[in-house]
Amino acid sequence: MDPVRPDNHPDAATAPDEGPVLGLSLRQLLMSLGEPVLELQGAPRGLDVEVSDVALLDPSDPPSARPGELVLAIGVRGRAAALPVLRAAARGGAAAVALRIDSPAQAEALREAAEDAGVALLAVGADVRWERVDALVRAAFARGVEEVEPGGEEGDLFALAQTTAVLTGGIVSIEDTANRILAYSRSSDSDEIDDLRRLTILGWQGPEPYLSKLREWGVFQQLRAGERVVAIDAHPELGLRRRLVVAIRSGERQLGTIWVQEGAAPLAERADQALLGAARVAALHLVRRRRELSSELRLTQNLLSGLLQGTTSPQTLAAHVGLDAKRPAAVLGFALPGAASELSRDETVSLVSVHAAARHRSALVAPADDRVYVLLPELPRGIAPATLRGWAQDVADAATRHLHLPLRGAVGALEPGLSGAASSRAEADRILDAMASGQVPVQVAALPDVQAEVALAELLALLEAHPTVRDPRLDALRDHDARGGGQLAASVLAWLDAFGDVREAAQALHVHPNTLRYRLRRAEHLTGLDFTSPEQRVLAMLQLRLRPR
Repeated sequence: MDPVRPDNHPDAATAPDEGPVLGLSLRQLLMSLGEPVLELQGAPRGLDVEVSDVALLDPSDPPSARPGELVLAIGVRGRAAALPVLRAAARGGAAAVALRIDSPAQAEALREAAEDAGVALLAVGADVRWERVDALVRAAFARGVEEVEPGGEEGDLFALAQTTAVLTGGIVSIEDTANRILAYSRSSDSDEIDDLRRLTILGWQGPEPYLSKLREWGVFQQLRAGERVVAIDAHPELGLRRRLVVAIRSGERQLGTIWVQEGAAPLAERADQALLGAARVAALHLVRRRRELSSELRLTQNLLSGLLQGTTSPQTLAAHVGLDAKRPAAVLGFALPGAASELSRDETVSLVSVHAAARHRSALVAPADDRVYVLLPELPRGIAPATLRGWAQDVADAATRHLHLPLRGAVGALEPGLSGAASSRAEADRILDAMASGQVPVQVAALPDVQAEVALAELLALLEAHPTVRDPRLDALRDHDARGGGQLAASVLAWLDAFGDVREAAQALHVHPNTLRYRLRRAEHLTGLDFTSPEQRVLAMLQLRLRPR
């Protein structure tokens, strides 16, 4: 029995001569879903492969697939069961296979199998029901490509600008809320263009002296007030011809403006109506563009997070954003203080993003709870680790200076290619974990700088997590101090840190050497410890560093 297919499938008996009625690229489909229902594991043929249909594969049926299908492999668990499905999907020309993946090791094995077969692999979320996946994918098909791709009957912004110019009889420019040019109409006569128009086109942004005049005349205030066309009289002394402007709005939100400058001839009689209609069309286009950019960013974030966790292949992210996966890469990690607010987190992500982009054009930023990771792909071969440490220090200094946040930073290992991103991130996490435990006193570090401190922090974490490997007598010593407010444990640790030098340890504790000698004898007497034993001294140096219970 074949996988279940809808009645409108091109191979269905009710429509034998029709072509596919659905069709999105894999990239568009993932962007359109709007949440991590399906997590991309690998796409050996890239993200532009077309998905033309969806099929449910029952576990009791022999695996099969048809060209362009997204195969939902219900009940297929484990590598042994998944391999025949992947191979059959590849043979049938399927676009992708979606199944549940139980472990990172299984994910790695299945990614390799999917790469070999040449079919995209998607992982279904553990808490996501199959019927929901099916419904969401079909809804994405029903919405169609216009939801995730610019175009449609309104056309692009340059075409809209040209059409508006014809309807108004003027010269048109479309700008965003920062007065940056998005599109403009053509003009056959340069003499018709005034100074503001010329300088705006040349600089792709309105020149500040003219913008100041417009603010002085209250133009921008009128635009913010509502949906109406604002007329601006000619000012020959400033080189300005008459013009009309209207805000592009989506509800109460202003998305930009459309400007119409009068040329050699007066504007059309109903130019204001044409301009108002153009603004409404432009709003649809800009809302769709923002939705597309948001979807694109979400997909990029999902792929980036998967790469840093080791669940997404580097080739998939590289193909999506146009990276060279074989050039060196590294990860910077930043940790916020535990008490940081949600606003502080957002501001930190923005600050890290700006600094990362300024230092490295291809940098990608991935926030994760109280940490922010920066993937630095395509680094120059031979770049010095000190350079990366300097970049991280600049970010930490900026957070202190502008946000008043003690941001900690870690530099992951410089890897030869994008495939090492997860390892680099893991190394950065080791450093940040050691910083959080108080074992690393510096604000920014790479592992070679703090190798001993990081290793010590990890040993202490093991001791804390496994009470059976600790000496109960040392725990008893700390409990004794806690009950009576004593300093025996701290005194023993100070003496061990001073390599048995009583005078140095006493000075560090601000006590008389004889007081310290008494405390050491008292500790041995209470616990039965023997500080002449090297093994007991080593264990005591570690265990007494644990945080008090």
